[in-house]
Amino acid sequence: MRQRQILATLDITPSLRVAELAQRLNVSTETIRRDLDALTQAGLLNRTYGGAVRPVGHEPALAERHALFVAERRRIADATVPLLSGARVLFFGSGATVEHVARAVALAVRGILVVTHSIGVAAALGVNSSIEVLLLPGEYHAVEGIVLGGHTVAFLQGLHADAAVLGASGMTGEGPHDVLPETAAVFAAMAARAGRSIVTADHSKFGRVFTARYAAWRQIAHLVTDAAPEGPLAWELERAQVPVTIA
Repeated sequence: MRQRQILATLDITPSLRVAELAQRLNVSTETIRRDLDALTQAGLLNRTYGGAVRPVGHEPALAERHALFVAERRRIADATVPLLSGARVLFFGSGATVEHVARAVALAVRGILVVTHSIGVAAALGVNSSIEVLLLPGEYHAVEGIVLGGHTVAFLQGLHADAAVLGASGMTGEGPHDVLPETAAVFAAMAARAGRSIVTADHSKFGRVFTARYAAWRQIAHLVTDAAPEGPLAWELERAQVPVTIA
């Protein structure tokens, strides 16, 4: 129970000192050090001088992610389409779940413009000739099948969309994260230039910390996932009044 409390605290505050944890949990610093050692051995956190931090996550390549949680991602995609009702211009981020949303949109929606930095999203939407696809400029990242960089962000800053569909490598109480800072910069620009932003991600992303947070939950209009968030993630979503659709 105490170790779960330590992990929950680190979901909200990325780094903590031993003395702070001991005071919060009303135990000795020696007890906290033993807990931190056990959690470090389990790979759940990293020890620092006098404290601990959550480890930065690692995400498989896009090709590997496409084989994971396929049924869950299809349900998330189907649940996302109704949330896009009335939107005529959409931003689409990237990732395996976002590509599923693109496939669902291609089957259900007509006469819209989609702006994306994902080759996979563009290809999925391309089967519907009534959907106009604008592929953003930028440096090509072959592993993820996306374009990114300064040109991508600058181009986005001159656009506006009714809604943005974004993925996430991880989600904590602080907000949604991406493993690549460059991708996070694109997502942040999309969120800033869209009327509303929808995060689509499966339950495996809950509590996972990655290099770059691209938004606070107060900037997100909706989360679509496949299981109910718990702990600090659930608390922060409720505090930010983010509706959660469980597919």
